[in-house]
Amino acid sequence: QVQLVESGGGLVQAGGSLRLSCAASGRTFSNYAMGWFRQAPGKEREFVAAINWSGGRTTYADSVKGRFTISRDNAKNTVYLQMNSLKPEDTAVYYCAGTSTTVLRPSRYDYWGQGTQVTVSA
Repeated sequence: QVQLVESGGGLVQAGGSLRLSCAASGRTFSNYAMGWFRQAPGKEREFVAAINWSGGRTTYADSVKGRFTISRDNAKNTVYLQMNSLKPEDTAVYYCAGTSTTVLRPSRYDYWGQGTQVTVSA
């Protein structure tokens, strides 16, 4: 079993920055592909970014490309999402997810965190 705990959310003005962290339990974190997703009120959950097991490959949703950066530190069992130039439309609950695979963006993630709220004011 792997447990994921997000942190770093909060309230920020448009144009500001936040860094989300996702701490994972378990000894096999380095085997896991990790992803960030978000869900705004009344909307479906959507993909934000993904990173492969080594951190050497990443991919992003078009809506965040150039503004967000996903990274990981396998020694600390942590994945990060650096969010810059935030917009009100980035407001959502952000979730991290993980699964044991070599695929960069798997079709299914086995483990999910509880989410952290990000609110961007205009």
